[in-house]
Amino acid sequence: MEKEEDALEPVSPTGQYFNSLALNLSVLGVLETEVPIDDSKTIPLVRDVFLPINPRFSSIMLIDENGEKRWKKVEVKLKDHVYVPIFPEEMSPQFYDEYFEDYISKLSMLQLPQSQPLWEIHLIKYPTSNAAGTVIFKIHHAIGDGYSLMGALLSCLQRADNPSLPLTLPSVQPRVDTSGDHRTIFKTVPKIFPLLFNTVSDFLGSLMKSSLVEDDLSPIRSGDIGIEFRPIALTTVRFSLGQIKQIKASLGVTINDVITGAIFLGTRLYMQEMSKGSSDHPNCTALVLLNTRMFRSYQSIEEMVKPKAESPWGNHFAFLHVQLPELVASTELNPIEFVRKAQQIIKRKRSSWAVHLTAAFVEIVKKLKGHEVAAQCIHKTLLNASMAITNMIGPVEKMSLANHPIKGMYFAVFGNPQSLTITIVSYMDELRVTVGAEKGFIDVQKLKSYIEEAFQMIIKSAACEIQQMQ
Repeated sequence: MEKEEDALEPVSPTGQYFNSLALNLSVLGVLETEVPIDDSKTIPLVRDVFLPINPRFSSIMLIDENGEKRWKKVEVKLKDHVYVPIFPEEMSPQFYDEYFEDYISKLSMLQLPQSQPLWEIHLIKYPTSNAAGTVIFKIHHAIGDGYSLMGALLSCLQRADNPSLPLTLPSVQPRVDTSGDHRTIFKTVPKIFPLLFNTVSDFLGSLMKSSLVEDDLSPIRSGDIGIEFRPIALTTVRFSLGQIKQIKASLGVTINDVITGAIFLGTRLYMQEMSKGSSDHPNCTALVLLNTRMFRSYQSIEEMVKPKAESPWGNHFAFLHVQLPELVASTELNPIEFVRKAQQIIKRKRSSWAVHLTAAFVEIVKKLKGHEVAAQCIHKTLLNASMAITNMIGPVEKMSLANHPIKGMYFAVFGNPQSLTITIVSYMDELRVTVGAEKGFIDVQKLKSYIEEAFQMIIKSAACEIQQMQ
């Protein structure tokens, strides 16, 4: 018995937090196919390709005699993990749009059974307005974060034009400080004091917002207890990567800065409309998720699971508390300022050491009071903020899954105790933004339209700025 226990792999601290009494988070990956789904080879494909990716796909989580959670490998009954729902036959794509939305909404409320490995695959064989068929991967966040799960997903996919060639992903260089020469103490010391000040300020601010200070109740934050158990309404927005790159080049910012600025502006416009001028809701915070790996591009699964890997498998990210810029009078509104403010705030917070101090603080709480209390701290952090934003990069080329070309992809997070979660992923020449909102509280279609409007406002303002500079 002792040998069997010794063989069990310990669950990472973050994995324990995300599968606890306080938190139960899942990631939903959606692939839209160009052709109708043929599910005849699903079970062999899952058995031979998906399961070997990582032992966690064949493991359950249990608690040992010391109260620590561990992964235990089990025999996987694949038929308990693959679902093919039945809808009415021979209806219009618009009809199936509603059925698909209801299916996703119900799926958002269902927790993955703890008695079996923590993943499911759902095959929607009916055509919607977006696709001939839809493949849904629902995977527990305890298994890994978006980076890990994207790497796993790409292991199952091939290039549609030439399966023998590898999928290409945009190369992302880690951000480094190129602002000056650090060889002399006279140039280094002046930069240390702002860094220390920002670190202390951000760390204390993060602790306050994670414990005592709540965001204002607003059209995007109901503040109700138990939001994570309520249905979610999903909608997606497509943006041209070409247009985003033009704005990026003209403003000297990043792609993330552009899309984050559009989301912030669109969210503020939505809040203004729904509030009908009753309040500006100045205290409104977004939790922006930061990948803490030395991230250049996705590594192979073999590299990710190696000890001391540069970009390891698992959950490796931190929260940045970012205050949403406020709207000014419409006559003075400059949409580009939302992009620049997003860039300034996120760049400053990324460069401080506060995220590492916050992670160390949660680890100390875990050691002193256990993983459930630490999970409650993370739950409180999410609950006190208004929204969460996370992003991933996807392949440049069109993908194919078992000879099913993929025309679109997006992802979402379920189980988050917030009224609004926004996720972003790139694929081929577009950026797909998913709005996941508390159903019945946030009008997702109206919020979507304001985010689209905000993006167009930024395009026009950037064009005007370029003309003025010429």
